[in-house]
Amino acid sequence: MGTTASQLRKDLLSEYQVVMHVFFRAHKRFSELLSKEDRNIPTPRVPMEKVLSLPELKSNPFRKRICHVFSTSDMKDGSLTFEDFLDLLSAFSDSATLEIKSHYAFRIFDFDDDGTLDGGDLEKLVNCLTGETDDTRLTTEEMRQLISNILEESDIDKDGTVNLSEFQHVISRSPDFVRSVQI
Repeated sequence: MGTTASQLRKDLLSEYQVVMHVFFRAHKRFSELLSKEDRNIPTPRVPMEKVLSLPELKSNPFRKRICHVFSTSDMKDGSLTFEDFLDLLSAFSDSATLEIKSHYAFRIFDFDDDGTLDGGDLEKLVNCLTGETDDTRLTTEEMRQLISNILEESDIDKDGTVNLSEFQHVISRSPDFVRSVQI
């Protein structure tokens, strides 16, 4: 024991270096969002308002939902710990799988957090995507028809909602989905 030197393959070493570089860059970005006082506490949280100031989230119509989904705060305030921040970055990274991206997209679109996408969730989703100005808002009839079409296409068990597996089934047929879910 201890008589042989530990050898790390060059490809593994290179991979570890990349991971550590990404980790330190993420930590630097997180630390820049913290107030000076918060940098000295053991598990600091960045307020949602600060996270929303990141250029990658500033114009995302789901930015507040993203914070709420990734936040582990008991106060449900959308604030993020460093671990929450890493989870967010990981889920939206190029290397995240379709399963991970679709899981988090589903949670972001599930506005009432009940585990299904119902008519209310779909209406909020459409309004986030189209904007809620008079110029872009759909009429009541257009919204009703669009939600009906979405449910007709996605609601496999015909219970009036889209569950995670139904959502993932629909997403699996969309080749651009993985590229579109990134920051």
